[in-house]
Order: sequence, then C-alpha cells, then structure tokens
Amino acid sequence: MTHEAQSYPGERLGRPPAGSGSIARLGRRVGALFIDYGAAYLISGFFGWDPLAILALFAAIQIVFIPTIQGSPGHRILGLRVVQVDGSWVGLWRPIIRTALLIVVIPAVIWDADQRGLHDKAAGTVLIRA
Repeated sequence: MTHEAQSYPGERLGRPPAGSGSIARLGRRVGALFIDYGAAYLISGFFGWDPLAILALFAAIQIVFIPTIQGSPGHRILGLRVVQVDGSWVGLWRPIIRTALLIVVIPAVIWDADQRGLHDKAAGTVLIRA
C-alpha cells in the first residue's frame, strides 16, 4: 500500500493550504500559549504565585474557553480556533482530554505531518486559522 506525500500540512484532513480553515502554524500556536500562560501567571498573583495555581488556571482557561468560544483567549486573539477534525464543535470532554495532555507537555511537542500534536490527535481536534 502506498501513501502519497501531502504537499502541505492538513491536506490529508481536507484543510486548505492557507487562510481560513488551514492548519495553525507554529508561530501563532506558541504566541497563543504565551498569552494564555501569561494570563494564568498574572491571575495567580492573587494566590501568591503558586506554580500549581498557575497550572490550574492555565488548564481552567483552556477547558472553559475552548468549548465556549472555540479556543482559548490566546487562540482567539491570534485568529485561531479549536474544532473537531470534521470542523464541528469540540463538545465538553475533548477540551478536558486535550488540556490534560497539553499540561504534560510531551504530547504537545510530538507532531504528525499535519502539525497536530498528540494532545490534539487523542482528543480528535485540530487547531486551525479562523
């Protein structure tokens, strides 16, 4: 069985090569992560800068905002959305699985040819440009 090489990330998923609906690229992903983690860091100041509070707030931001506004505040600020692979709403459990694996870090830095981290693959989600 032969597999054709894809010419751009997301081609196998039926995503366009660029623009709205295309796979989010590294720069925007990292930028969104910094925005969300920075917000969690600042908010945690009310709790004494406890590292566990920062992580818990980061997780809460992801779990609350992904199903409600289709992405975290960082995602939305940078023009990204989190959807199921078929483009539909992520539901309530996918953000929990995605976030649990994201805060472990390793699954998020292992990507496939579509630039989807293991956290997205396990949750059946994809981060796309809005």
